[in-house]
Amino acid sequence: MEAKAYLRYVRISPRKIQIVCDLIRGKDVQTAMAILMQTPKAASEPLMKLLKSACANAENNFSMDPEKLVVTQVFATPGPILKRMMPRAQGRAYRINKRTSHVTLAVAEKE
Repeated sequence: MEAKAYLRYVRISPRKIQIVCDLIRGKDVQTAMAILMQTPKAASEPLMKLLKSACANAENNFSMDPEKLVVTQVFATPGPILKRMMPRAQGRAYRINKRTSHVTLAVAEKE
């Protein structure tokens, strides 16, 4: 049994979130939380919030022991792209893509 938490429409590109996701995948919750606290990346703060949410879901909805939880799945998929224009020389306009992400994090009890 897995308890999942979803974070949608995060204003960070999936590539940048995936770097931090790779650090905590497969770790127990206490270790993952410590890693996220010490990681100087913008994605670590929303991921920390998401990890706390997944732990709360596991404890309250599935009656799992919070001490035995392990991060089983964590991945980021692309969300909608906000398309903006940047003025350039001679009346041209270049497009700027502001990417968003959908993050899924699942925790389960280790045997």
